[in-house]
Amino acid sequence: MTHGLRIRRRASGRPHSRLAFAPLLLLAPYPALAQDTAAPTLPDTDAPLDAMPDIGLDWPDMYQPDSVAPLAPDPADQAGAPIEAFDVTTTEPAEVAATFADAGEERRYTVALTGLDGVADTTFRQRFDELSVLHQGEDKAANLAQINRRIAEDRDLLDRLLRAKGYYAARVRGNVAAPVPGSDRLLVSFTITPGTRYLLSSVDVTGLAETGEREATLRAAFPPKVGDPVDADAIIAAQVQLETALSENGFPFARVDEPEVRIDHEERKGDLDIIITPGGYRRFGAIRMDDDRLFDAHHVQEIARFDPDDTYMASDVEDLRRAIVATGLVSSVSLTPRDAGDGEHVDLDVDVRPAPLRTIAGELGYGTGEGYRAEVSWQHRNLFPPEGAVTVRGVVGTQEQTASFTYRRNNFHRRDNVLTGLVSVSNIRRDAYDARTITLAGALERQTNILFQKNWVWRIGAELIASDEADAFSGGARRTFLIGAVPLSLTYDGSDDLLNPTKGFRLGGRISPELSFQNKTFGYTKVQLDGSAYQPVGERVVVAARARFGTILGSTVDQIAPSRRFYAGGGASVRGYGYQAIGPRYGEDDDPVGGKSLAEFSLEGRIRFGNFGVVPFVDAGNISTSFLPRFRDLRVGAGLGVRYYSNFGPIRVDVGTPINPQSGDPKIAVYVSLGQAF
Repeated sequence: MTHGLRIRRRASGRPHSRLAFAPLLLLAPYPALAQDTAAPTLPDTDAPLDAMPDIGLDWPDMYQPDSVAPLAPDPADQAGAPIEAFDVTTTEPAEVAATFADAGEERRYTVALTGLDGVADTTFRQRFDELSVLHQGEDKAANLAQINRRIAEDRDLLDRLLRAKGYYAARVRGNVAAPVPGSDRLLVSFTITPGTRYLLSSVDVTGLAETGEREATLRAAFPPKVGDPVDADAIIAAQVQLETALSENGFPFARVDEPEVRIDHEERKGDLDIIITPGGYRRFGAIRMDDDRLFDAHHVQEIARFDPDDTYMASDVEDLRRAIVATGLVSSVSLTPRDAGDGEHVDLDVDVRPAPLRTIAGELGYGTGEGYRAEVSWQHRNLFPPEGAVTVRGVVGTQEQTASFTYRRNNFHRRDNVLTGLVSVSNIRRDAYDARTITLAGALERQTNILFQKNWVWRIGAELIASDEADAFSGGARRTFLIGAVPLSLTYDGSDDLLNPTKGFRLGGRISPELSFQNKTFGYTKVQLDGSAYQPVGERVVVAARARFGTILGSTVDQIAPSRRFYAGGGASVRGYGYQAIGPRYGEDDDPVGGKSLAEFSLEGRIRFGNFGVVPFVDAGNISTSFLPRFRDLRVGAGLGVRYYSNFGPIRVDVGTPINPQSGDPKIAVYVSLGQAF
């Protein structure tokens, strides 16, 4: 929808302005039409024509520099009448031309505006800079005639911009001056006298009476009032605000006509009129779809944040459109309100175009302490409609071989509720343990995403695990564990961005009661707390801090399956150390064995330069075999990271080194991933 403002002179019995130009009427004398009543004498058609009268204009000299002479003072101006014609002058053009080698010499120039203090805001100056022909040619040499023509065009531009702000009696004078000492550029300046700012003498919003009890709310959405300046930006913004208010209060078919301002130049005031056609109050009716191959209207209603009979709100319709796009199943979607025909409801026609539903993805990587890794996956995002995705995944690497099958149902009976099921077979060989594991897991969770970042997210899950594992505690002998777990988590996200937070904080907690069988049955509970905070320091720097604590209540370290213990070290933990390398070590090979408690801390400064940035950081952490962490044994790592801020989030490369390493720790570790470290 386009928005504009019509300006008219208000009709009255008095003149409102003087005319800038008047038509030239040439009247030939007809003496025979005077009082003589004798028969007319016909002219002699063979007689030569009389000489044409001199109109008084000399043929222009094309070799003289261009100039626009100032208008002569108008008596009406002296009497205080408003001025419709504005003048631009070049002061003493002959003198300026004399500073050139010849009149056609080309010179560069600079542009300056004076007299706009208290009148021009940032928007005014930005518009002038973008539209000014003088600014567009500022870095190119021009002769005086060209500069004068540009001055005339920019005079008209300033005239329009000033009128848009309510200054209808402004005077704009342009001037070209010789370069100031120390400069080789001419000075092109405009001296502006804004004059009196016109004010609104009346504001008439017609049609709101038809909105009934919502009239007061809608009238408040159009703020211009008597005594306000005749400001086109403010009036058009109010028009948009009124349109939005109508669409948010149950009027999907409302029409707001273009505002009209009638200007009285004598009184220096304006009358504002705007006509509203509400089109009738409506509530949401049914959702209708002609093509239900991806999902049906019932599923769309589950995604929607409104119910039938709720007041129609355009923002709810836009929210639903974005939610449908976020499913990843459509390439385009349109939602069109249709009158249901009962005078009370509006139906919503949903038209979607399917996107490609199958994806094959591959990944190759290398990590310090983790070795090489290759992953391939196949996914069908709607194998079981609606939104029932299946992913088959395989991993082959130095330390890991995994095959898994995942079922994921997005928007499960409610927006952003996700139901997942997983069957996985893996063989993992770490320095800390060697595990051959079969996992059967399921979860119901409320997720956050980039389009709809939520404050609160949660997860309720269940896991059944059979794992054959060996570690330093067992002396390399394998032990079989049968484990059942019910992990629960709750997170509050008060940050401003999911992948690149710059302010706010996050708090999260996870608790997992677990029952394990290995020769005997025993139970324990894993608890973990995470927190992070982000504080901007100036425009380019963000200071970020993170803390994590964890403990296992019940049982002893050697009884708990190695894959279920706490570990520290790596790109998402303490950078500079190998993956899972921090903590107590045991056996002939001095291998890490994990522990019952965890403490981690991180501090970094994120310094951004456009699309790139650097991040100095320091991390610390420790693993203890007791149920409380021991802070005296903290391992510290420090380093520097590089960030590239892409459209989908920052890509990070961190290089860290251990400050107080243990035996066998690398001197440098490199980490590459998407998103900030925390």
